[in-house]
Amino acid sequence: MIIGCCFICAFLVLINKVCLQVTVEGFIGGSVVLPCSSAERDLKLQDINVLWRDEGSETVYDIIKGKASVERQDPQYMNRAETFPEEYERGNFSLRLINLNYTDAGEFSCFITHSSDSKQDNVRLFINDSTAEKDPGTQLDWKKILLICVCTIFIILVPVIACFIIRRKRALASYIGGTVAN
Repeated sequence: MIIGCCFICAFLVLINKVCLQVTVEGFIGGSVVLPCSSAERDLKLQDINVLWRDEGSETVYDIIKGKASVERQDPQYMNRAETFPEEYERGNFSLRLINLNYTDAGEFSCFITHSSDSKQDNVRLFINDSTAEKDPGTQLDWKKILLICVCTIFIILVPVIACFIIRRKRALASYIGGTVAN
């Protein structure tokens, strides 16, 4: 019984340390939020360091003792990476990466070190070829809908206008014919 309890406790400790990878999709020129959070509450920000690294171990963003630090930030992320300082106390250390480009695709790691514990989150970022954050198929659908509307209006209006012109000519012809006959 004791061995079973110890095994379960050891298993739970291992589960707590396992890093689950999240996948996020971004679009060229758009922005994306890479999630990273600590389950621990009542955080003392002065005891927390958060290090965001790309798959080449380049510095994307650092939070040292609860304050943003971009001193060692890799130039490719300069003015493109930001966090949410108002969320730090809630354990949210997510990173927003803006003006995405193809070289941003890959794995990002978030290392949270606290005086009592440490954690690592991994996020895989995929970059879509679209230049807009909207589904390119949706944009194409709007073009199709507009084209259908214009064609429908044209198809309806042409016969209506033709009928109006023909009736007008007939009325004018009968009027001229009636006047000439009298």
